[in-house]
Formats: sequence, C-alpha cells, structure tokens
Amino acid sequence: MEPGAGGSKQDIRERIWDYMESENVADFPRPVHHRIPNFKGANRAAEHFPRLQVFRTARTIKVNPDAPQKNARFLVLDSKKTLLVPTPRLRTGLFNRITPPPGASKDMLRRCATSQGVRDFSVPVGLDSRVLVDLVVVGSVAVSEKGWRIGKGEGYADLEYAMMVLMGAVHEGTPVVTIVHDCQVVDIPEALLEDHDLTVDYILTPTRVISTGCRRPKPAGITWSKVSPEMLGKIPVLRSLRDREKRAGKDVALQAEHQPFLGSASTHPALPGTVRRPHDAPRPGADSLEAACGPRDGEDVPAATVCVGNLPHDARVRDLKRALRELQVAPLQLTWRGPQHRALLHYRDLAAAQQAASCLQGLHLGDRALTVALARPPNKSPGGCPGS
Repeated sequence: MEPGAGGSKQDIRERIWDYMESENVADFPRPVHHRIPNFKGANRAAEHFPRLQVFRTARTIKVNPDAPQKNARFLVLDSKKTLLVPTPRLRTGLFNRITPPPGASKDMLRRCATSQGVRDFSVPVGLDSRVLVDLVVVGSVAVSEKGWRIGKGEGYADLEYAMMVLMGAVHEGTPVVTIVHDCQVVDIPEALLEDHDLTVDYILTPTRVISTGCRRPKPAGITWSKVSPEMLGKIPVLRSLRDREKRAGKDVALQAEHQPFLGSASTHPALPGTVRRPHDAPRPGADSLEAACGPRDGEDVPAATVCVGNLPHDARVRDLKRALRELQVAPLQLTWRGPQHRALLHYRDLAAAQQAASCLQGLHLGDRALTVALARPPNKSPGGCPGS
C-alpha cells in the first residue's frame, strides 16, 4: 500500500516517513524521519543504475552522500568512472572526488563508497576546476512518475545543482537520477513545485526503472532571494559564488530580515510533534508577557504587530511558521529574533493582529508554552507593551 499524497510538502514527507517506519521497509539509520530515508532493497534498486544508457556514456558522476545511494557510489567506482560526492551540508566546499588506492579491490571500493571512505579517500574539487558532470544522482523523500521531487526539506540538493550550474559543471540536458523505495513514488501536486526545485529524469526502485520524460526546466542558477544570511554564513563556497555573481552585475540580494511570510508550505521541515495548543492553557500575566515578548528599549515596532516570546533555545523559524499556518494566522511579515527567544508577527491592521493574538493563546512549541501579546495595544504609546 502506498501512502497517499496531497497537502503540503511537509505533509507528504511525514506520510512517507511514517509509512516506511510502520511497514518496516526503513533501514539503518532509523528512525528515517527528517532524513533521506534508507530502505530495505536500496542495493537492489541501485543495480539498475549501470544498465541505464546515461550511466554507460557518463565519465563523471555526482552521487549524494546519503545511505541509500551507497551501492550507487560503489558501482560508479567499480565501473572506473569519476565519482564526485558533495561535502555534508557544503561546509568545506561543493564536492570531493573519490580517489581509491591504486589497484583497489572490490572490498576497498565498497569501503570508499561509505561515508567514512568518502572522508578518507577524497580530494576537494575547487570552483575553478572546470569539472564537467555527466550524470547527477540525488536522494529523495518522495518523487512522482512525472519527475517532481521532494527532499527532506533543507534544500541542499537543489542548492548543489544550482551551484553546479554557476560553475558550468552541469547544463539543462544533464540527466538526474534518484533511487527510492517503491512506496516513495507518489502523486505530487505540481502546484507545490517552485522554480528552484530540482526535478528528476530517472527513478530507480527495487522493482522498476521509471523514465519520467520530465520537461519542467531545472534550476538555471541560484535564486539569491531564497538564500538567508544565515545559510550564506555557513557555506563558504556559496559566498564565493555570490561574489562572482556580484562582480558580473547580477542581483544577489538575499532574503531580507523582514521577509515576506509565505503561506505555502515551507521547504524546511518542522520537528515532529513540536506544535501543540491545549485549549485550557493559562494565559501568562502582563509582567511575563512584557519580559518574554515585548519590544526592547528603543525598538520601533508597528502597531499591527504580535510578539511571540519564550521560544525554545533550539526553535527555528520554520517551526513557528508551521504553527502559524496550521492555525491560519499567517502574518504579512515575520521578524525572527532567535537569540532573544522571540519573534514579531506583522499584520495588515490592528484588527488582524488582535485576532491572531487571540488564536495563538496557549500555543506550544515542544514542551514550551509561548507568550503571545500585541506589541503595541490600543491607546499605548509607541514601543509600549502590556503592563508597561
């Protein structure tokens, strides 16, 4: 039985992960939630790979580092082709070239294909390497027979491909393959796809080879307005590419701090079970509201703004966005103040802000009860808070 599709990207992810665990088709590492899921039969699915014509003619193949693609990495090495593997979360560069020892046995090649082997037997590939990638293998949480793909929600596969486009390593005709369990092949509404989403040309499962015939254009480069300053700070190679684009006169403006709130499903997953809103939750007192979520001294906050405070130290903006969508109180803009454990929600008018504040009373993220209040209640001076 296949898990049904529909809803948001995150809804589809959760159904796939839940199904794979409940039906015991998931494999180590488990649980598979918030991962590119490994599955029983992954090695068998990868055995279709060398039979593809695009594999036979390829000389350089990029394969993602996740567990279900381990056998695909081995088959690339065993076929004496050049294997490129992205560095985890792109921390130290875009990808590495795997270099097995001379005369490596099949056992050694299998070792080179593991995550540890990738670390031990690889050399970095720089932005100026002029490498040409003939074939790309990505992981997926869900994929449709039309070639629509949903990853785990962090956007790294999409970003890796876009970065390769800027390097000149891939082009529109470069084939993209994904290796999944049969239960991960589901219907995905095209309305969920965005311009930066990577599509696939071939789907390999333990029982099938699917040629999607996908004609939807792949990303033509990095959509800088989708890149946050936080992500830019974590990925050195991304900063280098941005500098190049800037020198070429391209628009490289990043997400603004006051970013528009997207009512559609976020591309980032929320933690399982993080959102809870008990009906009988007590409302915090005025003093605690002011301390936890009110504007700071000298902070100019628009009137139609709701302060959400007492956020958990490990909360992410995606967790709060998910809760706001579920409660149907999405603001026009959201200002994240993570280090201060609070966020500001900006609405079109005071009435909308008051309604949102009422709906959000009793909201939890994980086990933490959030504080919610208007940043500037009626008849308060600018910057005022409840109880000030």
